Amino acid sequence: MAGNIPSGLLEACLVLGVSNERLKDIHLTQLQGKGKEPLVEAEVLQVHAPPFVTKESSSNGTQQDLDSAFCRGQRRRSFKKKRDRPLSTISDSGQTNEPVVSGSDDLSVPQNIDLIALLQLCFPDGLRITNESREDSYHFLVFTDVFGNQTHGVVAQYCKPVHYQQDNGIHQNSQQLKKLQRLYTTFSICVISKYPYYNALRDCLSSFLLQLKTSRMCDFEEQVKEFSAKMALVPIPPPGPLNVVFNLRPFLIELPSRLDVDRPVMDLDLHLPFLCFKPKQILQIISSILMEQRVVFLSTNWAKLTLVSECFMVFIHPLRWQHPFVPVLSRQMLDFIMAPTAFVMGCHTSHFEEVAEELDDLVLIDIDKGTVSSSTSNRFDLPDVPLTAKDCFIFRAKGLQLHYDLDVCDAASRSDINDQRAHRRQWQRKVNSVILNVSMELIVNIFSEVCDFLNYEHRVFNSEEFLRSREMTDHTFYKKVLDTHIFHSFLRDRLNQRNDAFTRMQLNIRSSESRRIKTLTVSPRRPTMEAINRKFVQPENGLNRRLGMSMPNLADHRLLTVPIRQTSMGTMTFQSAGSWSPSRPIKTFKLPDFPPPLSYQYVQNYYNDLIRDLSKAISGASPDDSALLARYYYLRGLVNSVAGKRLDALTDFQSLYKTDMEIFPAEMLNVLVESLPVEERKTAERRPDLKRLISRVKRESDRERARPVDGGSVKRFKLPKKHLHMEDFVRRVQESGIVRDQGTIQRLFEALTVGQQKQVDPETFCFFYNFWKESEGASQDVDLPVVVLEHLETDECVYKLSSSVKTSHGVGKIAMTQRRLFLLTEGRPGYFEITKFRDIEDVKISSAPFLLLRIPTLKIKTSHRKETFEANLKSECDVWHLMIREMWAGRKMADNHKDPQFMEQALTNVLLMDAVVGSLQSQKAIFAATKLAYFDKKKHEVPTTVPETTSETLKHKINPSLDQTAPQAVDILLYTPGQLGVSELDGGGNPKLWCALSDGKVLVFDAASWTMQHNSVQVGKSRLNCMLAVNQQQLWIGSKDSFIYIINSRSVSCNKQLMEHRGAVTGLALEERTDRFSQTLAYSCSEDSSVIVWDVSTLQVKGQFRVPCVRPQSLQIHNGMLWCCGGDCLLEVRRNGTVHRKVSLPNHLLSSPRGFSSFLLFNESEQLWAGFADAGELCVWHCRDLNKPFIRIQLKDCTAVVCMIRVKNQIWVGCHGRSPEGKTRGKIYVLNKDRYTVEKELMAHEDSVQTLCSAEDRYVLSGAARADGKIGIWKVE
Repeated sequence: MAGNIPSGLLEACLVLGVSNERLKDIHLTQLQGKGKEPLVEAEVLQVHAPPFVTKESSSNGTQQDLDSAFCRGQRRRSFKKKRDRPLSTISDSGQTNEPVVSGSDDLSVPQNIDLIALLQLCFPDGLRITNESREDSYHFLVFTDVFGNQTHGVVAQYCKPVHYQQDNGIHQNSQQLKKLQRLYTTFSICVISKYPYYNALRDCLSSFLLQLKTSRMCDFEEQVKEFSAKMALVPIPPPGPLNVVFNLRPFLIELPSRLDVDRPVMDLDLHLPFLCFKPKQILQIISSILMEQRVVFLSTNWAKLTLVSECFMVFIHPLRWQHPFVPVLSRQMLDFIMAPTAFVMGCHTSHFEEVAEELDDLVLIDIDKGTVSSSTSNRFDLPDVPLTAKDCFIFRAKGLQLHYDLDVCDAASRSDINDQRAHRRQWQRKVNSVILNVSMELIVNIFSEVCDFLNYEHRVFNSEEFLRSREMTDHTFYKKVLDTHIFHSFLRDRLNQRNDAFTRMQLNIRSSESRRIKTLTVSPRRPTMEAINRKFVQPENGLNRRLGMSMPNLADHRLLTVPIRQTSMGTMTFQSAGSWSPSRPIKTFKLPDFPPPLSYQYVQNYYNDLIRDLSKAISGASPDDSALLARYYYLRGLVNSVAGKRLDALTDFQSLYKTDMEIFPAEMLNVLVESLPVEERKTAERRPDLKRLISRVKRESDRERARPVDGGSVKRFKLPKKHLHMEDFVRRVQESGIVRDQGTIQRLFEALTVGQQKQVDPETFCFFYNFWKESEGASQDVDLPVVVLEHLETDECVYKLSSSVKTSHGVGKIAMTQRRLFLLTEGRPGYFEITKFRDIEDVKISSAPFLLLRIPTLKIKTSHRKETFEANLKSECDVWHLMIREMWAGRKMADNHKDPQFMEQALTNVLLMDAVVGSLQSQKAIFAATKLAYFDKKKHEVPTTVPETTSETLKHKINPSLDQTAPQAVDILLYTPGQLGVSELDGGGNPKLWCALSDGKVLVFDAASWTMQHNSVQVGKSRLNCMLAVNQQQLWIGSKDSFIYIINSRSVSCNKQLMEHRGAVTGLALEERTDRFSQTLAYSCSEDSSVIVWDVSTLQVKGQFRVPCVRPQSLQIHNGMLWCCGGDCLLEVRRNGTVHRKVSLPNHLLSSPRGFSSFLLFNESEQLWAGFADAGELCVWHCRDLNKPFIRIQLKDCTAVVCMIRVKNQIWVGCHGRSPEGKTRGKIYVLNKDRYTVEKELMAHEDSVQTLCSAEDRYVLSGAARADGKIGIWKVE
């Protein structure tokens, strides 16, 4: 595991070429005239790898246990030169001119590097002794081990003259001698690194070659070793807005950091493929890679092979190539192309014919000519990417600005080379950012809707349904891609809910209307009228968004309707930078100058200088710039760890929890903790902060080891082959994607097992599934005349269409949408509206005489028409009767409870009824379908009407658990106001509603439209107890696991934690600054009675004390004093923690096991209101004199007070109540704070009210416990 301690920039440096003995033999051959420019075999002449400095004794003679030069403890493979006689190294005097290593020495190289292959790769077109000098050249290598780990190499080839004397003595770069004959030999210096810093390492080698050419040959090996040691001292920057810069004269070298934790280092010029290929060819190459073809890049330039192929690996992110990747093949390695697996390889163009003749299914990509062809033909025979994604990509690519000279043609010439290089890097960074967005948008356009066909609970992908949803022209492409390893890995990441660049751009690209699909309703997949309209009218590019800062008008029915299906992504307005792209300038940190001699003392001084500079940078950084601070702490922790200052390193990494825990190096820290000597371990255990860190690192390490090595399995949905009991049936239906709600599936099980043993046989399940999918497909093919479309809303879908029947208004087909019934007349196409579901007064079945028969007839009576609508539906009459009654009941429930989900649930029940009847095809089918008539039965069991006061006050309800299989408790709600001047890329300026569900899940709603704004944010695994907005950028959440999680309210990401509490965090309070120079303080309490005072800007602990109460539950600042609500009392506490006043439980509640539950304080009236966990009453004290008799307010039908808030002149109280039937009910009481009277009693939820929050005193939002799990939005008067 020691290999996880990060190395520096350099992993190894090798020198390859021809030994002096071999050069002598070549010279003799040339003198005899036996050849010109002979091809010779290269040898490994030098290998340099860390550690370069050994441990030394300190001045007092004690041995210091210090690691040096970024050395690692990983085992290395030895490579011994095999020659007939031992070769000696260069002597210090320089008398021996043989730059080779002694045969007794082991060449220490990384374990995954094959030196035999490396010799061929460093000289891919062979090594020749020439009569003319050649220019220096560079190319790049990639090595992959059996586990898929990559190592990267940069090779510099340079020519050195060799002088021959007639006595066969050899002198290189020596003084002029008589009768000389000159030849040139090529050496390769290969720098190997774990990180693909191609440009930076090329610059390093360029700088080194300038120095090497002016030095003596006797110093050659020492100079290479010194260069290698310097490279090993360069730390790798963590992901984020900080690059590392170091001086390697004459250049300043910059190491770019990763843009994202999930991305590799990207030190490439991503515009190179766009200079070599047209957009169409780029798409063909991407398509070949996505379909895992055997791809061969060809070029006459070895450097292009790696750089261009690596660019395409970046373009397909977050998909990762899983097969052999060898961008450079020497002539001896061409047989690799015969491999029977998918691969990406590269070779010289001169081998084109040889490669093309060997195999028939190669994709040949000529970089120099910009062509893509097959080895069997000159054309590209594979399917293209989907058309919409293709058109969008080509459009974006045409707008790219790819020529640096054009951008700087009006700029002044720069005299300083480093200034010029910095300007070029800045331009390249900008171009790369745009190209990354273009390529990521392509991947999102291709695979975005894959997520809609995933079942996260059972880790199933319904590939057949996904294919059915694609355009027919795209089926060939998707069929090939869906069976690949890279797509399987992509699915695994989606099921693991990885928050990577793909996820973030997917969220950015979706419009607010699309987000409403996941927020308010989940409709079965049917085409909306808008989708049908697109057949006739081209929609405008983009959709309107609410940009206002105020709260929405909830009377606007457009906000509450069923959402439309997302339009083609090719039509979406493009944002130039996704949330994963840096939105601010990149900072740089310059390393100290490298130590001149390779000695232990100087290396330690270098580390000390580096730590000192990082400490200065930390003290000089703004506390608000936590992202930059985190990178400084990371680098200082890294340097401290390799310098042997382990405890200091632990302290630095501990600071990441308060700055940016996203870059927390868990593996490295685990190695560091395990390497602690006994004395240092004891010292760390005596420090509470380090003890907690060590404990958590060990816990996370154990949890990581318990996780599946492959990241979890991914299953494809398949129909069952054996009988299904209830549990298996629920799982299968959820996997199919038909419905997720367990209660609905259980009713479906009852319907399919009517009159038989309680298990569903595979044939019945298959018939039901196929009928459901056929009905879904039939609705996709509905072709309504334009005259009909004019009468329907854009978001309406036709869910059911009858056969042609005779009605009281002519012959036609009855159509059902989620809002209405209408008749599609035959003959001359026409539209007749039968009724909207909310207007139905009665539905019944009768019979109409026809000759000697009586035909079943459906009669529908409506409020807006006197005559009754009749339809001779014959055999369809019973099922239509059931469906219409269910939709009617669902509509009434939805209107009465202001909850559109009731209508959606009724619609799902209706479609399941239809599928049950269609699949059973028996006399019991109608009776079976009645098992699904949930709302029609419910309206007879309980009254559907809502009390008038509740109905008038309630504006709307939201179900945050739509994606779940069962409702989740809404534990906390918090409203944050909008912010002017905040861009859409920075989180948007609209107000937000934060909703904490069970098990640490936080949802974010756009409170200007009540639509879900982001995917859920996971903050731990425990229940969340409290939430506080401390400023415009920080949201603090107290958890049962004793942590305070800090969410960035703009980026909606949790990357900070406060871990000082020992018990569940139950309360948070904020003390505003009294003036511009004072600190903002926050207070937190935990159930172990401790209170911690925090400096909000630095997140440092300013004070800590304990309060003498049982189970503190909440805090509030009042008149400069801290009030704490405990189970047994209310305390007024001074800043130093001493108790000022105490309010005990009233005498009549002393036997209450839980005591106080909540409290409120008012400045203007000096009142203290308190509620109780075991009593349905409130007590009010006068703050000025707590000894005065308190006022008791009884709450009717209330058994417990859960929460309270103040809104204007009212007190809103959330309670646990009971209905007259004895069922649990969540009630809200609205009280007048001056009269102490109940003004309103609201029947809020079907379970207790867990939380209340105010939205700018215009609305109150309530969250219910698990049995209800909904959010109510209430109007404030």
